[in-house]
Amino acid sequence: MITVDPSGPLAPFEQIRSQLADGIRSGELADGHRLPSIRQLAGDLRVAAGTVAKAYALLEEEGLVETSRARGTRVRAGHAYPQAVRAAAQAFVAASAGLSLDEALGAVRAAWHTV
Repeated sequence: MITVDPSGPLAPFEQIRSQLADGIRSGELADGHRLPSIRQLAGDLRVAAGTVAKAYALLEEEGLVETSRARGTRVRAGHAYPQAVRAAAQAFVAASAGLSLDEALGAVRAAWHTV
């Protein structure tokens, strides 16, 4: 489920782009999954169609989706993180209960430098 916080620090197109990219990389949006049309998602989120179009264009530039008139916008294959990484991330999230996202990411950064 995609949400847009108009008062959030990120522009609405970036909120949409990042949520879809996260869904693709997490495997929640499977290879070949068809995304809603620009008009449909814009209406659902109550944003301008150009906002969704910009998000989709950025996802296409990143290689995460492909768009065609006949098939619509679909998730490109091969962009989900490996299952072992997703499982480790879920375990980390569970172990990080009570920490803010910034604190949890700080723990990852600290550990990253020791590898």
